[in-house]
Amino acid sequence: MTEHARLSPGDVVRNRRGKDEGELTVVIALEGERFALVADGNKRRFDRPKRKNVLHLEPTGFASDEVASSLRETGRVTNGKLRFAIAHALRRLEAHAEEKGD
Repeated sequence: MTEHARLSPGDVVRNRRGKDEGELTVVIALEGERFALVADGNKRRFDRPKRKNVLHLEPTGFASDEVASSLRETGRVTNGKLRFAIAHALRRLEAHAEEKGD
């Protein structure tokens, strides 16, 4: 199984390479097998997503059903929904790290 097979629109991912390394973004769309379009709703808005190699994205295990359904139904998503999805995933990641004692 290849890395891109695990990604789908609405997934919250962490950037592993580039000047945005370590930041969380949401997968907006997939381009072929090697690239994904990602946005965060803040610096990188939906209208101008960043094209990233899927090997440079680390899945966090969280997905936003609201973002995914909005993309399926209308083909668009608001920047507010992207920011909310990232904030929600960040809170869950921090809570998980606290439980583990990190």
